[in-house]
Amino acid sequence: MESNKSEAAPLDLAPPLRRGLLERLFKLSVHGTTVRTELIAGLTTFITMAYIIFVNPNIMADAGIDHGAAFVATCIAAALGCLLMGLYANWPVGLAPGMGLNAFFTYTVVGTMGYSWQTALGAVFISGVLFMVLTLSRVREWLLNSIPVSLRHAMGAGVGLFLGVIGLKTSGIIVASPATLIKLGSLHEAGPLLTALCFLMIAVLSYHRVFGAILISIVSVTLIGWGLGIVQYGGVFSLPPSLAPTWMAMDLAGVFNVSMISVVLAFLFVHMFDTAGTLMGVAQRANLVNADGRIENLSRALKADSASSVFGAMVGVPPVTSYVESAAGVAAGGRTGLTAVTVGMLFVAAMFFAPLAGMIPAYATAGALIYVAMLMMGGMAHINWDEATDSIPAIVTLIMMPLTFSVADGIALGFITYVALKAGTGKHREISVSLWVLCAIFIAKFVFL
Repeated sequence: MESNKSEAAPLDLAPPLRRGLLERLFKLSVHGTTVRTELIAGLTTFITMAYIIFVNPNIMADAGIDHGAAFVATCIAAALGCLLMGLYANWPVGLAPGMGLNAFFTYTVVGTMGYSWQTALGAVFISGVLFMVLTLSRVREWLLNSIPVSLRHAMGAGVGLFLGVIGLKTSGIIVASPATLIKLGSLHEAGPLLTALCFLMIAVLSYHRVFGAILISIVSVTLIGWGLGIVQYGGVFSLPPSLAPTWMAMDLAGVFNVSMISVVLAFLFVHMFDTAGTLMGVAQRANLVNADGRIENLSRALKADSASSVFGAMVGVPPVTSYVESAAGVAAGGRTGLTAVTVGMLFVAAMFFAPLAGMIPAYATAGALIYVAMLMMGGMAHINWDEATDSIPAIVTLIMMPLTFSVADGIALGFITYVALKAGTGKHREISVSLWVLCAIFIAKFVFL
């Protein structure tokens, strides 16, 4: 027995300085992980969220932004966000331009409201700065806690439904109708059929937990389109396109318009609650919650997220936010910022695949939009359906976002409905001061604008 004890490996009490740069930066041993595990986790997260490289430039192009510049901006913004999250907060979370927020940017702020994409980028920048200010102060906690849970979940689900309608419209599955407003499109055309195929492939592969289900489906449908002769091969590798068309192109002066208040608030609220929900969920899975219930470096993670949006607006993308797909990397063992840094470096490498990104047709990315929309709708399960003063405002928020084709209007109508119902049913104590203020702002917007 004594000989066995003498042969046992000695306990490693060497100071972190001897274990190399990565240990000092990310505290790998403290989190019970290794470099190899973190690299694999980073690759896993990247593959699950790499679809944004193809989807976001297509959506941005609809706003009039150069597709090549949008592609490079997407990669740079995602890379910067991931590096900041990894090196500053030491969290295994990937960041990229937010799904839903990019649709709001293009189809509401630019398409419906008629603002230039430069002004929309200015609104993104201002909302990012506000998010940073809130993160640096106690106002963030006050605001997060004062907004009802039902409205928080309804905002996320409503953005998802809005995103789904955009995917259906882009693919031609639904089309305009003078008689019924919308109707089913022609199912004899390749676009709607391939969109449906892409959506079903993603759903089936995801159900079976296939690694990179969304990316595999997008590429597969693109190859089918190429085989049918409706997708043109343009190569795979090239030097990155120029970022000049979007670099520092934001118009800040155009944001200082009363009608833009709701746009800035919509960007801010959706981004803030989406980020908080994602980070808290990932923290639980990555064992970043201390014994006393406090989340390790949560403040730093929020700062990294908010700063990423400011940088993203500078290069030319909608709000950059933490991705829930990061949970895939956590499931693969990711526990530290090395996972996020790995994701960021892979986004940098992706800039050299611009021809491949340019080949991806709208109907392929539309299938991904519809699937992501379905996932975002899951938030409605957390609403208290037995309390009408909670459920009705949530439904108003959810339904009015796609019907008005505006995330901002949906949020405004939901908040007004909540305050009116609580006040009308004698539940004044459930209305926070911030809700009264926001309700007054939204009512003023509808009355005077």
